[in-house]
Amino acid sequence: MKVNNAPVLRPEHPEPRLLSDFAERFGVTADRDITGLRTTGTTVASVDVRPGEIFIALHGVPRQGPQFGVRRHGAEFAAEAVAKGAVAIVTDAMGAELAADAGVPLFVMDDPRPRVWEIASWVFGNDDRMPLMLGVTGTNGKTSTVHLQHEILRALGYTTSLSSSARRIVADEEVTAKLSTPEASELHAIIARGRETGVQVMCLEVSVQAIIHGRSSGIVFDVAGFTNLQLDHREDFANMDDYLQAKARMFKGGQARKAVVSLDTVAGRTVAAEAECPVTTVATPEIAEDGELAESAQWIARMTAERVNATAFTLDGPDGQHVETTVPALGAHMVTNAAMAIVMLVEAGIPWEDIARVIDGGIPGFLPGRTELVTTGRGPVIYIDFAHTPDAIEKTAAAVRRVTPGKVIVMFGADGSRDGTKRPLMGLAAVRNSDVAIVTDYNPRWEDPDLIRAQLYEGAAQEPPAGGLFNIGDPEEALEKAVSLAEDGDAILWCGPGHQNFLDVRGKRVAYDFPQISLDALRRHGWG
Repeated sequence: MKVNNAPVLRPEHPEPRLLSDFAERFGVTADRDITGLRTTGTTVASVDVRPGEIFIALHGVPRQGPQFGVRRHGAEFAAEAVAKGAVAIVTDAMGAELAADAGVPLFVMDDPRPRVWEIASWVFGNDDRMPLMLGVTGTNGKTSTVHLQHEILRALGYTTSLSSSARRIVADEEVTAKLSTPEASELHAIIARGRETGVQVMCLEVSVQAIIHGRSSGIVFDVAGFTNLQLDHREDFANMDDYLQAKARMFKGGQARKAVVSLDTVAGRTVAAEAECPVTTVATPEIAEDGELAESAQWIARMTAERVNATAFTLDGPDGQHVETTVPALGAHMVTNAAMAIVMLVEAGIPWEDIARVIDGGIPGFLPGRTELVTTGRGPVIYIDFAHTPDAIEKTAAAVRRVTPGKVIVMFGADGSRDGTKRPLMGLAAVRNSDVAIVTDYNPRWEDPDLIRAQLYEGAAQEPPAGGLFNIGDPEEALEKAVSLAEDGDAILWCGPGHQNFLDVRGKRVAYDFPQISLDALRRHGWG
């Protein structure tokens, strides 16, 4: 895999489009002459502008409260965009005032945000030229599911692209992800780059923010998947029903041709019932909220064995399909992600016999930051995981408990400037399968990290583990404490960092190599 240091993957040979055609297509006029001017791309991020592109200057999405930081207007960065080569700016009336002296044509729309996808699709030439699109939404499991799809498709010989909260991949190129789902301008750039490299299938993680803010608008998914609904994102929704309805929009209004819905949470029943396309159901009954509902699914997955770095399972389908395989991660919740990935591929038209053949010895590949095993080969092991909801923490810790002969030490933190209501429940979930629990910082963003930890500690203190409950702000100090308490045969589960390589502190990303920090700590304590 070739790692591309550019922040966004774009087509290398874009087809220039006339700004006059743009004006006609979108019913806008420029504030100056645009005769003969052309564009080769578009972006909503001034830092990502490349010569010849249209800069779409948006007003920041408003959120209430200082913990969410300052939401600025993109037009404040018009001069930076023009210096990088922007040939025109699309913005609203407020943005037009801010960018009046930018020196390039301005196109003014009432609100450009809902039209970013249309602009990007037109500029990058994606209209009616899309690969097979697979999209996965839900609270937990989205990243794992799309990565598993990607790995199976590559093993089958398909040229693929992938967009997840961890990575953006087009054929053999890769960049680190910024958002779970890219802005529409970046998404369409990736699709256009994929067309140049012969991409046949795209696997896309679709966050709820992508749905409600239009990042995935205009994409018709050949198969859309729903994993589950868990407590999360209360900063964006009044209640869980509103959150569910936002997710369910992906399966309505012609946005999906087919759907695969997990019945592991009862929310799946609602999504399946309200979907406006054909639905196939899948479930893993042993971890389902409603066992009877789960057993009614058309596809059933059952865990058969767990190892420190893999989980074995069977998958049975409605027409006699049967396979025994493994997923390269720990836990029954990973089984349900793998089952979702496989069934979506079947619904996409990939022959079952081909899928069964390539996964017969185990699903290939690696899941970044999902019970990622760090060990020196001696002493305790460390798992790094992206778990950031109560359900994910509890299920992951339970899986680690089942394969650990000694103590389980759980380190955990919570994102700042995000849903605070779930933090006490995260604390309680962390201690239920631990012998020792350590609350620490993780991405405080614009919030007071002491307050975040206090909320986590409050929940954990309801059922403090026998080996102790600690509140240590600095992650490296917290890890030192964890390793000092660990012995041969023990496991440390570090919930939060997952695939990320930074901590987000007041808008700045502080570099952190979590696997390397873990290895260094083990070696300092004699486990070299």
